[in-house]
Amino acid sequence: MESSSSGTTSSTIQTSSGSGESLMEQRKRKRMLSNRESARRSRMKKQRLLDDLTAQVNQLKKENNEIVTSVSITTQHYLAVEAENSVLRAQLDELSHRLESLNDIVDFLDNTTSGICSNSLSSGPECDDFLVNQMSTNMFYMNQPLMASSDALLY
Repeated sequence: MESSSSGTTSSTIQTSSGSGESLMEQRKRKRMLSNRESARRSRMKKQRLLDDLTAQVNQLKKENNEIVTSVSITTQHYLAVEAENSVLRAQLDELSHRLESLNDIVDFLDNTTSGICSNSLSSGPECDDFLVNQMSTNMFYMNQPLMASSDALLY
């Protein structure tokens, strides 16, 4: 009986150790499955993050292109306004010079005619002839064309 009792004890030990191994294997399998699931979630999270970053990069590239286009258009407008401003400055200089010349002519005529016509008792044909002669000799001042672009006059 002892032998049978020792046999049962050894079979019980084997059974318990066998169930112990299967319990350990179950735990190991469960941990492996858990690790796989965690790794899968981690990969999905990384993929979502990568997709979000890719979308953000594309959005930023689009915004950057819009800004570059806007700056280019603004630069073109600036250059056009600068060119127009340059033409207007040239016209201003030309017109100022012509006005100064015309004022000089008027001053000259006032001074000359006041001396000649005031000596004469009548302001008849002599003063008129004198004015015509003076105007014809100084006419080249008034016949100078404007030297500015006509494009500026379209606006």
